[in-house]
Amino acid sequence: MPSRRAGNRWGLHGALAAVALVALAVPHLITAAPLDMLDTPLALADPAEEAGQNFPGSAFFFAQGAFDPVPGTRAAQNPHVMSLAEVRAAPAMAFRGLTPLDSYRALHCLTSAIYYEAGNEPEEGQRAVAQVVLNRARSPLWPNSVCGVVYQGSERTDYRCQFTFSCDGSMTRAPDLRAWARARRIAEQALSGLVYRPVGLATHYHTLAVRPLWSSTLQPVAVIGAHIFYRNTGFNGTPAAFRIAYAGRETQAGPAQRTWTVRPTVPADAFALPQGGASASTPAAPAVPSRPVDDLPESTIRPEYRNSGRPLV
Repeated sequence: MPSRRAGNRWGLHGALAAVALVALAVPHLITAAPLDMLDTPLALADPAEEAGQNFPGSAFFFAQGAFDPVPGTRAAQNPHVMSLAEVRAAPAMAFRGLTPLDSYRALHCLTSAIYYEAGNEPEEGQRAVAQVVLNRARSPLWPNSVCGVVYQGSERTDYRCQFTFSCDGSMTRAPDLRAWARARRIAEQALSGLVYRPVGLATHYHTLAVRPLWSSTLQPVAVIGAHIFYRNTGFNGTPAAFRIAYAGRETQAGPAQRTWTVRPTVPADAFALPQGGASASTPAAPAVPSRPVDDLPESTIRPEYRNSGRPLV
């Protein structure tokens, strides 16, 4: 019995040694696939792995096709819209000004937002931008006018306006007439009550090239054109929060006057009367002090472009 157990023990050791030899030899007999794909033809290489091909938001373009809607669905029929969540369309309402001037200003402001924010995009992208403006105009979180929404914060000098075109100098460019006419047509349709349903109740958007900090606090609803659109969470993202009636009054038609951090000052004695009081020969002081030109901020806009993009009235 002891000799048989010893023989079994040596046989077991021999079997384990044989398995170990096979494990060491087999990897040298197998051709491993290169992980770095060095042998892949250039035409078949993944462009996302090429130097200089990446940029913020590039993953969306390199992943085209991975998120295509199911064939046969409504979303699959439009290549410019990619839904990210179920949406509820904003309540329909026509935006009519109290006067013809109010209507003109609303149309001009919305056309400007569409043109400067999405002038080179397909119509879907422009309609989505227009719907965001009108959604804000009906929410208590923003001004109750089209122009008030579009030019909110345009008086700031730190580029923190709500729509960047209104404070970054974009409006100094003369608009292309054909593109402006298309933006105006879309603005007219939106103001008449045509709701762009794919964007739902979105009130925010940004281009695919950036990712602002606030985007993580909102619900993404769709990628339309070159922008991704978001709605608020909670009550402010429901149809009940967009029931404010349009006031119909537009008090501005362009960017607000800039608020400078350091304003020119007028000497305290600028309007001091001479000793002895005023006399008939003493000229009256002007009602509004005139500030020296040297004290004003230098303009960075060429004179011939300073009024470009401004409304006629």
